[in-house]
Amino acid sequence: MKDKVVLITGGTGSFGKKFIKKALELNVKKVIVFSRDELKQYEMKQEFKDERLRFFIGDVRDKERLYRAFDGVDIVIHAAAMKHVDACEYNPFEAVKTNIHGAQNIIEAAIDRGVEKVIALSTDKACSPINLYGATKLASDKLFVAANAYVGEKKTSFAVVRYGNVVGSRGSVVPFFKKIKHTGVVPITDERMTRFWITLDQGVQFVLENLERMKGGEIFIPKIPSMKVTDLAKAIAPECKMEIIGIRPGEKLHEAMIMEDDARHTLEYVDYFVIYPEINNWELNEMDNGKKIEDGFSYTSDKNNKWLSVEDLKNLIKEF
Repeated sequence: MKDKVVLITGGTGSFGKKFIKKALELNVKKVIVFSRDELKQYEMKQEFKDERLRFFIGDVRDKERLYRAFDGVDIVIHAAAMKHVDACEYNPFEAVKTNIHGAQNIIEAAIDRGVEKVIALSTDKACSPINLYGATKLASDKLFVAANAYVGEKKTSFAVVRYGNVVGSRGSVVPFFKKIKHTGVVPITDERMTRFWITLDQGVQFVLENLERMKGGEIFIPKIPSMKVTDLAKAIAPECKMEIIGIRPGEKLHEAMIMEDDARHTLEYVDYFVIYPEINNWELNEMDNGKKIEDGFSYTSDKNNKWLSVEDLKNLIKEF
């Protein structure tokens, strides 16, 4: 990262702010915030007083604007997306334009502008998706993996980071529960529901680590704990009654980050997994220090070997 020009799409979001703060500490040459919301950019300018920070108004749907923004850029972190399940279901064409066409635009602009490395942020919902958000992110993941073959003789490499729910991010259930706990009732879609859980700091650190280790074509997945939604409610609003309201359209009981069909080309490391592409002549037995996982393995939130207790969750959400 030192002396590099870094651009982050969707840079005014929760991840973007945390990543930019860390990037500035790592002595980057310049950080470019690329997003479409001028108000959030204005507010961010007031928060970050650093001459290395630049702001570009633009949309990942606009390839010409990306070509201009990527001029002289070394590293791209692609965090822009339509992320809300309900919004994607109700506006499917818009979700496709942003999450799929936008991914293609990022890839083509990065290759043509000579960007060195691109990491795209994904989600556990992209694994065996049942809603449009997950389906568009799966398509996006496939595009970024395949882009390494599309590069030809150019130097650009692409990788994906996939993880679960982020504590306290915009749209997270944490601020929602806090907001409504004064009513004395907390709505729970299903008392069996589990989710993967990661902090913003952990997410940013994982992206930085994979910028160093990526070769191109990998989907990096951290080993993170699971939590029960009922335990989260107990941690935030122990005095409240839980009201079971039923699973919403497009929602799963449990999330997954690796399914059985991925296991054939996945390696396990101490703190993370890597799904390697089935093309590009990758040989799993040639990868350093990785352990080939057994056929039929899956990494799901309900069968995890790491769990957050109510007390763990209380400590995690103190700052939010």
